[in-house]
Amino acid sequence: MGSSIEAKFDKLATDHAPGQETRQKAGNIATLLRGERIDGVAVDFSHGDVDAFVPAPRSFEAFGAGVERGGSQAYTEYRGSAEIRERLAARLAGFTGAPVSAEQGLILTNGSQGALFLAVASTVAAGDKVAIVQPDYFANRKLVEFCDGEIVPVRLDYLGARGRAGLDLAGLEQAFAAGAKVFVFSNPNNPAGVVYSGEEIAAISALAERYGATVIVDQLYSRLLYEGQHYTHLRATGIDPERVVTIMGPSKTESLSGYRLGVAFGSARIVERMEKLQAIVSLRAAGYCQAVLETWFAEPAGWMDERIALHQAIRDDLVSRMRGVEGLQLRMPEAGSYLFPRLPELAVSTADFVRILRHQAGVTVTPGTEFSPHAGDSVRLNFSQDHKAAVHAIERAIELVGRYRA
Repeated sequence: MGSSIEAKFDKLATDHAPGQETRQKAGNIATLLRGERIDGVAVDFSHGDVDAFVPAPRSFEAFGAGVERGGSQAYTEYRGSAEIRERLAARLAGFTGAPVSAEQGLILTNGSQGALFLAVASTVAAGDKVAIVQPDYFANRKLVEFCDGEIVPVRLDYLGARGRAGLDLAGLEQAFAAGAKVFVFSNPNNPAGVVYSGEEIAAISALAERYGATVIVDQLYSRLLYEGQHYTHLRATGIDPERVVTIMGPSKTESLSGYRLGVAFGSARIVERMEKLQAIVSLRAAGYCQAVLETWFAEPAGWMDERIALHQAIRDDLVSRMRGVEGLQLRMPEAGSYLFPRLPELAVSTADFVRILRHQAGVTVTPGTEFSPHAGDSVRLNFSQDHKAAVHAIERAIELVGRYRA
């Protein structure tokens, strides 16, 4: 029994999670010391910088108002304040194009990560087959494995596709035909930043209906769309609402990550299970913090447009520099704040290069193997950073790519 428990937790492997960088092993010291250190402001591309992109306006004031309300805000229902859910249901319905039931189909959670855990644990039992996109958000795979589910991988050819995310729809149908009853994916995709086309989303909807599958879709970055991009919400395709759970939250685009807020909405049956589980795990989303959701989708006019424009400017500068690197492959992100370059052939492993970047250049990135076993030559960068510091950090990284070329 002990070894079985150890194996479950070994699979979670959180060494590369934001804030955990100092726990990474140093690796081969001879490799790390090859060449001189390149000076510059340290940049942690493993997560967004809330000092560079400050939280949305009025968030702290809303938190303070929650504290002032006292016990009624501290001890809400397990699924969250009914008053806040009522307001959010209308906003989320307007954003996603399908009705949301505040009473039965919406739960407030401890971050979107908490929502993802609750959703997976509420739909996956030991031995269940679950279709997982590769590459995709690292926790999808780890949570399914933790629940003793069986992963059925579906490839995403994000580099080779144009005008679409590149999902292998034939592979998804094969996964459903092989018995997968749950499909988990992010849109926009984390780590590649690609947006699923309307045709891809419609195909996912049709396949889920045909095979009786449940879909958990992580839409955390669906508000941060760049110029010319169109977004299709899965729940607006006419799919049976009992087959879909949508996960969102204000932690990234709105920089409210410190409040640990997320939402899940859709299937009343699954939301009820999620509430029962949340009641045991954490009781509820932090009560005073729930009040901050009053500001979500209610930011000042023009605020979101400005935030998108600032991110797009950083994206464009970083991509222009990276595209000048011979052998490096990169697709322009269409949404979100992630770059997922495939590195040219190096004289060291990608794992060692990640350590080299941190020790020699003060640049922290996440290895691609966190997102897919096929992405061993890729790294992920969250470019929601100080613009000037991010550009200089990429220039240092490019210099090290040259130094360590095969």
